[in-house]
Amino acid sequence: MKGKNPTRWFGLISSFLLMALVTAGWSLETADHTLYGELLGRHVKNGAVDYRGLKKKEGELDQYLDLLDQTSPDALSRNEQLALYINAYNAYTLKLILYNHPVASIKDIGGWLKGPWKIRFCRIGGKTLTLDEIEHEIIRPRFKDPRVHFAVNCASKSCPPLISEPYQESILDEQLDANTRDFLNDPDENRLEGDTLYVSKIFKWFREDFGGDVVGFFLEQARDELKDRLSERRDQIKIRYLDYDWRLNGR
Repeated sequence: MKGKNPTRWFGLISSFLLMALVTAGWSLETADHTLYGELLGRHVKNGAVDYRGLKKKEGELDQYLDLLDQTSPDALSRNEQLALYINAYNAYTLKLILYNHPVASIKDIGGWLKGPWKIRFCRIGGKTLTLDEIEHEIIRPRFKDPRVHFAVNCASKSCPPLISEPYQESILDEQLDANTRDFLNDPDENRLEGDTLYVSKIFKWFREDFGGDVVGFFLEQARDELKDRLSERRDQIKIRYLDYDWRLNGR
């Protein structure tokens, strides 16, 4: 094993052992995201996905999705569950894009009436769900954490970036905090011009998740100059929503 990363190899071996248990019909009471992490590390950079390269490794993604299907969410801790569902949402979104590859936008999938988020194809713990059900019937109401909006990824340029690592129980809060602050402080996605705060439409679509106080949420998460300027103008701030770019987040 000279010249290799032993931690990486141990993770891969563990994943293959878990796959063997899945094949034998075992139900897993732990969430292993090693295979998914390997794929993200190789094919996601600065939020942009190499879909062409990932397509060649689609079989590995399918193996990870099989693990999700065999994992029992109810056996997991709260943070393990949340990490599992966020990873599942993002991984199944990748699968949807690969299945329809090449595609210019996720909104081109599923037809005008159904759309991509109502396709019933996501298997988790033996249940078949839609992407909408994972996000709006599990993640949002069960965990009530507005930071998830900067973790679930809709495969689009205006969506908060897909990070190049899986979400993990042990560092979940740090990951969610980092995602939220990075997105809110990105002037390409949110910016203050005079007394007008231009923000992502995420804050319009899910206003209630932010306590109905978008400026207050920004004040909690903003940094440096943006935070100072928002504090000075707190009572004068007007909100405007930016157009959402649904083009694929590919590279």
